[in-house]
Amino acid sequence: MKNLKVIAYTHKNVDLKDLGNLVICDEELDPKLLQLKNVLKTNELFYIGTCNRVEFVFYDENNLDDEFKTRFFEALSISIPECKFNPVLSQLESYEGLEAINHLFRISCSLESLVVGEKEILAQVRKAYERSRSAGFTGDFMRMLMNQLVKTAKEVYTNTDISRKPISVVSLAYRSLREQGLVENPRFLIVGAGETNQNIAKYIQKHKDSEFVVFNRTFEKAEALAKELNGRAYPLSELENYNGGFDVLITCTGSTEAIITNDLYQKLIGDDKSKKTIIDLAVPNDISEEVLANNAVNYIEVSSLQSVANKNLQDRYEELVHAERIIDENIQEFLPLLKQRKVELAMREVPQKVKEINSFALNTVFAREVSTLDENSRAVLEKVVNYLEKKYISVPMVMAKEILVKNSEIE
Repeated sequence: MKNLKVIAYTHKNVDLKDLGNLVICDEELDPKLLQLKNVLKTNELFYIGTCNRVEFVFYDENNLDDEFKTRFFEALSISIPECKFNPVLSQLESYEGLEAINHLFRISCSLESLVVGEKEILAQVRKAYERSRSAGFTGDFMRMLMNQLVKTAKEVYTNTDISRKPISVVSLAYRSLREQGLVENPRFLIVGAGETNQNIAKYIQKHKDSEFVVFNRTFEKAEALAKELNGRAYPLSELENYNGGFDVLITCTGSTEAIITNDLYQKLIGDDKSKKTIIDLAVPNDISEEVLANNAVNYIEVSSLQSVANKNLQDRYEELVHAERIIDENIQEFLPLLKQRKVELAMREVPQKVKEINSFALNTVFAREVSTLDENSRAVLEKVVNYLEKKYISVPMVMAKEILVKNSEIE
């Protein structure tokens, strides 16, 4: 267990913009890890790189001291100016043994994520492991560890509410839209093609037979989002001339004042006075107070969604105690499995040794006596020898496992 080590840079102690300098691109990953493995003479190794963490997981007999950390950086060949080397070194988090196992379990269960309950981290860890496994950088220990990580994370996500309540404003906005109900084949009018509207587009594109129209100040961005939705794109300057109608208006621009005035809204709806749904994800709001005061609308906006998101996030944090209990139980389950596996590996040569002893006894030590036996007697002798051979192989394995179980109970 003490051979497991983790070196980590995370959002907790490094600015997210600086983490980008530590991420290894896909093209360089295998050569970098191979260099690390050779220089540090580590047995097993895998790398996890996400938008808010960079971690290296080792399994070897090296001491995780300052000398090892320095050699690690030199082997990794990260482009860090000499003046920043010591500050970067001081921001490093390191874990060994049980602390390392607990850290990796907490990562996979999203307890250490920037957003607690973020299920994507498990997929990222699995992908990272598979990449290293395929390249031959991992072995038996990492295989067992990953199996237990996945099992534990699934139990946490299934048996707690840590990831069930949405905390993304975009996902909450779409949920509110669905709860309010949509007409058949709704017409979506989208104003703004920035990141927020790109994210909500991933939800609304599920409505395959819907009509999508995108307006944006930069026409190329409007085209890109419209292509994703199989819709039409227009420059924002043409919005006041649009007369295609809509059922849902989604807006999020960087304007410092409301861009959908009541006059513009009247032009957009024309003679259609039916109740519309407006999703305003801009801060400050894109929809003027006049629109809300003078028209029948279902209005979904950021401030009300944010309060729900904050409440849901608090609920997630209250689930931490349940998730930590599941992690502790799985770690206690994992430790005897590791010991048992060590015994299996240590004793895997026993069957061959027993067979060699039996063969030597029959064909050398007692060869003369055996040669005097008739066919039936020799067959009986071989049955006895084979029976004893199996027992000699199984008995020490069973006894060793029983000893491990008893020792685990005492510990």
